[in-house]
Amino acid sequence: MSNTEGDRYDAVIIGAGISGLVCGCYLAKAGMKVLIAEQHHQPGGYCTSFKRKGFTFDAAAHSFGSYREGGVFRKAIRDLGIDQRVVIKRYDPIDIIIAPDMRITFWTDQERTIKEVEEAFPNEHRIREFFSFMKTPRPTDIAALRRKTFQDVLDHYFSDKRLKAILAFPVLGNGGLPPSLMSAFTGSKIFTEFIIDGGYYPDGGMQELSNAFAQQFKNFGGTLLLSSLVTRILVDDRRVSGVELKSQGSVYSRYVISNGDARQTFLKLLREVSVDQRLADKLRTMTPSLSMFIIYLGIDDYFDALPQPGSTLWYMPHYDLEELYRVAKMNSAVDLTKYLCRVSPNGNTLLAMSNTSYKDERYWIANKTRLLDDFIETIEKTAIPELSRHIVFKEAATPHTLQRYTLNDEGAAYGWESTREQFLDPELRKPSFLSGLYLTGHWTTFAQGLAGGVYLGYNLSDMIIRRERHGSA
Repeated sequence: MSNTEGDRYDAVIIGAGISGLVCGCYLAKAGMKVLIAEQHHQPGGYCTSFKRKGFTFDAAAHSFGSYREGGVFRKAIRDLGIDQRVVIKRYDPIDIIIAPDMRITFWTDQERTIKEVEEAFPNEHRIREFFSFMKTPRPTDIAALRRKTFQDVLDHYFSDKRLKAILAFPVLGNGGLPPSLMSAFTGSKIFTEFIIDGGYYPDGGMQELSNAFAQQFKNFGGTLLLSSLVTRILVDDRRVSGVELKSQGSVYSRYVISNGDARQTFLKLLREVSVDQRLADKLRTMTPSLSMFIIYLGIDDYFDALPQPGSTLWYMPHYDLEELYRVAKMNSAVDLTKYLCRVSPNGNTLLAMSNTSYKDERYWIANKTRLLDDFIETIEKTAIPELSRHIVFKEAATPHTLQRYTLNDEGAAYGWESTREQFLDPELRKPSFLSGLYLTGHWTTFAQGLAGGVYLGYNLSDMIIRRERHGSA
């Protein structure tokens, strides 16, 4: 693209992850001229699907939450007309947790869930109070959560270590941290949006949801460029002026919004700008979240041992979540004894994943096939007997696979680790040293997961639209 008036935009968004798509839709709907540049050949980030041998697999995201009345996902989908383009269903049960000596099920009927937990733990008398707090915390409680860990919250309500581990295990799986390290605010949000109000899924796979946002963005007048890598953020006198694309050249805009990795945004794409040294040093020392080892299985036919299609099955080998995290964090081992798995609604594919560290690429090249088979064997022994007899296709994704398709640092599954120390950093949403630059998505430290990305995309678009109305940038 040449430097012409036709190549000038109000905003350029780097990355077509769910947060960038939502932000772009709202801005374009408001009448702004918006370009989204995505380096992958399809939109969605982790919210994508792919096809192999006639099977459709979700790449990473397997369901979403916050679709209740008043939920941020439902608001965005209704605001933007996505509900006219995709059918969303909720699957029941939402989650099934297989613990060493019991099984706990989370149903769409919260009362049924509470009664099941109360029957399993008759000596714990604050279970109902805990669920009420998770669902509708008071504003003063939310403020207090910023100074606590999720372990503090669990300890406040319960004494039984097994119950605390069961409630925190899907939070570990959906957020990559044990309760002792996870911010209480993030842990509570994950519990609410993934578990209490989770289990939603678009007909046809997660790619259908991303495609619907992408199509609506174009209907609002937005421009979506796929297979278009941004190589630099252009700056003029301490203000962004656009981006440079690897194949298409320079594109100019008044705002640049990064839905990508924070380290790349500040330390690579802004390479000609003197980034605030304190921020640069902080970024180099911050810790990305764990990544994932994921397997994709095509099944010849649904059989009785498979979990209920659409429900997520969690297997925890013991109650020490700190140890599960420590082993996953180590560079010397891959622990496949803990996992989640989900059978697709049509019953012919199975997705399973376990948190792991990044490791050298040579390790994954040498061990990927063995680990894939070990993972299948583990699932077969612990949850789904005779699984291997029904597999007609199998593939795996490593942290390097996730990094290649999303450019997330170290293949991070959730952006930064959501510790108290790495929570709510305003510089990672709107840096003070450069005008017109914003970030959205899980690298901002403000939210995790699809619902968090939707909220941040909506919130940022609202902020920019208000600025435009008041004539300031």
